[in-house]
Amino acid sequence: MAADSPSTSSALETSEPDLTDGRQSERALAIRRGTARMLAHEGAACLFEATLANGRRADIVALMPDGTITIIEVKSSLADLRADMKWPDYIDFCDRFTFATGPDVPADAFPQTEGLIIADGYGAHTLRAPRLIKLHASRRKALMLRLARHAMGRLHRLDDPASGAPDV
Repeated sequence: MAADSPSTSSALETSEPDLTDGRQSERALAIRRGTARMLAHEGAACLFEATLANGRRADIVALMPDGTITIIEVKSSLADLRADMKWPDYIDFCDRFTFATGPDVPADAFPQTEGLIIADGYGAHTLRAPRLIKLHASRRKALMLRLARHAMGRLHRLDDPASGAPDV
């Protein structure tokens, strides 16, 4: 079909990419955005809402310039932190794990053994650096393939929503 065909051009022109799944509050999205900006300045590539092999969805998975993988769990409030205790399930899938939260959430409420980022919609800073865990080589390979397929499928669906590209 021709590129200027009315049946294809109108659908593509009106669709806007949506990289959220509707579960995130505006506050959580602002924390995610500020954290991702900080990570980008550090040379990281980020993938949002990535499903891991254990079925958990990581808020942010960052591939750092040195090849290490950091998972960031966004907590927009103290109630959010207390209500969701799934974060230990992410540790087996990263070299580093850290929380990201807003400036008004008490830092001492977060586990002292994990990293902590303070963020708003414009930027972030690391309050506590995450510890190095070091993934096993076979798990790293499987994770990298899964993340690549997830990102490629997402980009394919953004380009062509009717493509049937898999959501890994």
